[in-house]
Parts: sequence; structure tokens; C-alpha cells
Amino acid sequence: MLTTGNQLKAARALAGMDQGELARRAGVNINTISAMEKKGSDMLTSGLDKIRAVMTVLEQEGIEFLNHGQPGVRLVGKRS
Repeated sequence: MLTTGNQLKAARALAGMDQGELARRAGVNINTISAMEKKGSDMLTSGLDKIRAVMTVLEQEGIEFLNHGQPGVRLVGKRS
């Protein structure tokens, strides 16, 4: 589960996407992505619908969200 701004920023970097592309594909405003990333290591406070939309796009690009004690991400390969 996507839980922190740093996790989002790392996932986006691994996917090779800029904020604008992620926002467009997730159907959210670019300011939403920016605000989420600015949370840093703090928990995201955006609505669950927005977090899920962003997660879905990144998962389609092969990102796996890890939460084994600490939030993390890894690239596992693009999903079809």
C-alpha cells in the first residue's frame, strides 16, 4: 500500500514518470501528486480514492509497494 510521500516519489522515479504524466494517467490534478510527495516520510492524507488511482497506475508500470515494517518500493516488471 502506498503510504508516504517518499514512497510515492521513489515509485515514480523507478517507473520513469514525471508528476504530470502520473497525474494525467491517474485522473488527478498535478498539484495532488506534488502535495503527496511533499509529505516526505509522513503518512499521506489524500483521499483513499486518489491514493488508489495513483497506486494503480504505478503498479501497471511494474511497481510493487512494500510495507514490511517500513514503506518501500521495488520494480518487478511491467504488468499488462
